[in-house]
Amino acid sequence: MNDIKGICLAIVQHHIYLDDDATPRRDQQCRLIPLKQEAVKTEIYKLLDNEIIYPISDSQRVSPVHVVLKKAGFTVVENEYKEWVQTRLPTKVRVCID
Repeated sequence: MNDIKGICLAIVQHHIYLDDDATPRRDQQCRLIPLKQEAVKTEIYKLLDNEIIYPISDSQRVSPVHVVLKKAGFTVVENEYKEWVQTRLPTKVRVCID
């Protein structure tokens, strides 16, 4: 929970109220590259461990997971010729689960 900023489970609870005549919607999940798959697994396990989400096996409503790549910035490193060169930091990902 330390890296999830702004969430206090003692205070925050969300409810989704549906109309009686609402029809279930199932959207297709797009294939994810391995970097994004690993990010989704990590995020889901973190949310499960902190009891923010819980598994439901018989839900008729499914939303796809969206993964956004974020640029992490630049840093300066020394190369094999003892020169200081600018290099991009590894890309971070943000997982958006509806």
